[in-house]
Amino acid sequence: MRGTHRILTTLVALIAFQLLGTLVVPAYACGCGAVIPDPAARIGVDREESAVHWDGATETIVMRFHVSGNARRAAWIMPVPGRADVTLGDPGLFDHLEDLTAPERRDRFYFWPRGDDWPFSAGRGDGAAAAPGGAAGTGVGVVGRERLGPFDVARLTATDPEALGRWLRAHGFDLPERLPGALRPYVERKWEYVAIRLAPEEENAVLRGELTPLRITFASRELVYPMRLSRLARTPQSLGLYVLADHRMEPRSAIGGERPEVTFAGRVDRPEGPLAGLTGGRAVHLTALEQGFPRPGRIDGDHLLRTVADTPYRRVEYTDRLLTVAGGVPVWLLTVGAGAAALTAGAVLRARRKRRTSGANAGVASAT
Repeated sequence: MRGTHRILTTLVALIAFQLLGTLVVPAYACGCGAVIPDPAARIGVDREESAVHWDGATETIVMRFHVSGNARRAAWIMPVPGRADVTLGDPGLFDHLEDLTAPERRDRFYFWPRGDDWPFSAGRGDGAAAAPGGAAGTGVGVVGRERLGPFDVARLTATDPEALGRWLRAHGFDLPERLPGALRPYVERKWEYVAIRLAPEEENAVLRGELTPLRITFASRELVYPMRLSRLARTPQSLGLYVLADHRMEPRSAIGGERPEVTFAGRVDRPEGPLAGLTGGRAVHLTALEQGFPRPGRIDGDHLLRTVADTPYRRVEYTDRLLTVAGGVPVWLLTVGAGAAALTAGAVLRARRKRRTSGANAGVASAT
């Protein structure tokens, strides 16, 4: 779901499936799909982070979840348009991307003092300066199954959404009744599926905190973000993703959500560290996107991203500061002081002239 920082994979159903008690607690809805609560546990995806690299033929998604709750196990399924390869991702990738897309920080100065500036702040006792200068069986084929750290990963094919639903339930995926019908468009398009079960490696531990990233790679002739199943969510959703490609990429439409917002766009000529591991060291354009879905039921398709002009963009965050000079003396104070001094000098000059004029007039009168 920061949000987004936010995600690029299609998290269809994130569920708790081991009984922990008798209290029914609704789960938090994740950014790209409906979270389905177990009758006795809850799991919340507090934040989802996803990055995608596409070279025109192959798409790679790296996703990481920050979770909370009392569930000991969870599971989700993700449709993909081609045969997928699944490995563990680099935990440092998202910190690196966050640094690259951070807003530019600038100072913005103002002239007249505000509520937290002297003299308005004097006497409040709140630590303000007191003076100038204060300083995430049948009809089903199992392509592969492997254990990756805390993840049990099954790669599947399906020719019948109902059969896919039965297989998932038989293998510990307690999915909602509406899911097989929602999967039908992907089955008709002959997509495949990555089904993932997650459990802490420590006995009796619960799912909490930052989970190990997963890296999923598959062939794709277009950059696609499967969002259709997010319509199953019952609470507002959010999407946050990093897109790495030869050019700046943006969604073709809002697919039923708010208008997607670009928060960063720019070229990375020499990828380093985890980013080089994702891009193969090739120069790429990085686009960071955020989008809200206040009413998930209105989602009517998958995100298809298109190439747009490579116009760079970076957000700017301003820090308002009082305009000062000479070790923190407010310019307004100098200006007011200079003005007062000028007014005083003018008054003195006028008084002197008046005295001279009065003296001269008195002399004339005496002579007369």
